[in-house]
Amino acid sequence: MSVTSSPGRTSAGRKPGTAGTVTTEEERTKAATIFDVARLAGVSHQTVSRVLNDLPNVRPATRERVERAIKQLRYIPSPAARALVTRRSRTIGLITTGLPEFGPSTTAVHFNEAAREERYAVIMASLLQADAAALRQAAETLVRQNVEAIVLITSNRSTLGLLQSMDLGVPFLGVVSQGSGLHRVSLDQYQGARRAVRHLIDLGHTGIRHVAGPIESMDALERIRGWRDALGEHNLVAHEPVLGDWSSASGYAAGQRLLGEDFTAVFCGNDQMALGLIHALTEAGRSVPGEVSVIGFDDIPEAAHFTPPLTTMHQDFAQLGRDAMEVMLAVLTDEEAPNPLLRVPQLVVRASTAPPPLR
Repeated sequence: MSVTSSPGRTSAGRKPGTAGTVTTEEERTKAATIFDVARLAGVSHQTVSRVLNDLPNVRPATRERVERAIKQLRYIPSPAARALVTRRSRTIGLITTGLPEFGPSTTAVHFNEAAREERYAVIMASLLQADAAALRQAAETLVRQNVEAIVLITSNRSTLGLLQSMDLGVPFLGVVSQGSGLHRVSLDQYQGARRAVRHLIDLGHTGIRHVAGPIESMDALERIRGWRDALGEHNLVAHEPVLGDWSSASGYAAGQRLLGEDFTAVFCGNDQMALGLIHALTEAGRSVPGEVSVIGFDDIPEAAHFTPPLTTMHQDFAQLGRDAMEVMLAVLTDEEAPNPLLRVPQLVVRASTAPPPLR
């Protein structure tokens, strides 16, 4: 989590006594957050939460530093933090956002399964539109139900930023492909995109276009970055990607936009958009892969049954859900929980890619 102020400063980041600063103890108390305490004590905000709630697995010296920082800042926990009880509830909150797409849904199911195997209950909050008010309501509702931690599954950058900025009072983990200063697990979207594009380059393609997901998606941004870098490594031109919204309809629209341009391959940001793209190409008389090769991303169960069967990047969403639970357990029991290595999507070659036609 990015915090710009430092110990010895007010929450506004100014030295005490300078012009425009907060001057009263009461005002400093109101400004203090769990993150101010964590920064002053030199620990994570999860550790502060464990001290506030008298949870185990905090070293005495660490507990003493946190308590000293709480007194120095006169920190008062947020209503969400005060709603916690000191007993272990063996319950975790899970927030998901957006439509129930294959990847996030599969990850959530396997997170639930992994939690059940560890004898944890999961309380879910699914938000179609994750604005600040809805997120805060969901998070505070979960905290009031005594969850020990909150896990967020999202691809939206603003959603992650909003939840990171909230004083949750409990450990937080993001299943997200970008983000710093937080516990997170993810699949390596960047390297997956590079592998997809390298497959097309190895087949001999030089005109490789990209149909990307929405620009607010962290996954889409990582795949765009991987596509650009893979082309750049081979001195190939990266034209502006055509943006979709993950749906087959947006892939179809992207295919219609690309029909008048010169290319022999398309890297699609997910399999659904690849399906729509193939529809548009074949409808216009462009054979796949005879004239245009198409590669997708995700390896949804239907991908093997497209016409033609789709070459794609397989993402292990089930393992991602298990990884999330493994890291969450480490966060709940240790002061520092290392994140696992990023798992790179694997290439699955089917019939939708081939060498470019001879010219």
